[in-house]
Amino acid sequence: MTFVQGFLSKLFRLVTLLVAMLAFTSSISFAHDVTAGDAGYIQEIWGVQIIPFIYLGAKHMITGYDHILFLLGVVFFLYHKKDVAIYVSLFALGHSVTMLLGVWLGWGINAYIIDAIIGLSVVYKALDNLGYLRKCFGFQPNTKVATLIFGLFHGTGLASKILEYRIDPEGLLANLLAFNLGVEIGQLLALFSILIVMGYWRHHPKFFKQATYANVILASLGLFLTFKQISGFIASV
Repeated sequence: MTFVQGFLSKLFRLVTLLVAMLAFTSSISFAHDVTAGDAGYIQEIWGVQIIPFIYLGAKHMITGYDHILFLLGVVFFLYHKKDVAIYVSLFALGHSVTMLLGVWLGWGINAYIIDAIIGLSVVYKALDNLGYLRKCFGFQPNTKVATLIFGLFHGTGLASKILEYRIDPEGLLANLLAFNLGVEIGQLLALFSILIVMGYWRHHPKFFKQATYANVILASLGLFLTFKQISGFIASV
């Protein structure tokens, strides 16, 4: 079995396990949720805590499946480093702006609603990769603008969740900047891993056929996450 075949086999099992875990969990989980331990830590510390917040930001990004799925969709068919840098920078810009402003100004959106929109961002990107958006609209929507806009939503989702934990106002700006730096470090680590795998995968003779299946799975996961959040919102009303 080749490296690519082994990876795809493991990827399929991972996706199946993820869907099963999400489907049978008894509680509605948020894409931007913070673990109980991290939430308690955030609420207890005070003053400027640069290193801890960098760690929390990196951990959030690496374990944030919504970010990873969207990032995978964004770079799926990007072959040049310059293009990867542009799109990832646009996503990072959008994510950073709304996360920082959202927490600093104290505004956010219902967690179910924003996470449903974030799920749709994964669906949108997968459909874009499959060429369906061009077929539906008769033209190709601006992919750079879409990446920036969805970055704004992703950052809003994180801000909405952070606000629930009432970070101590002393040193807030420094801690937020540190957290955002951690997010970007985590994003680079995730991106590096994705690009390594994609680099091997793209050399497979059946890559484009497999890419179609992969993006169908990506869209399905995005839809599943969206409907799960909508169900949670309805149940909470």
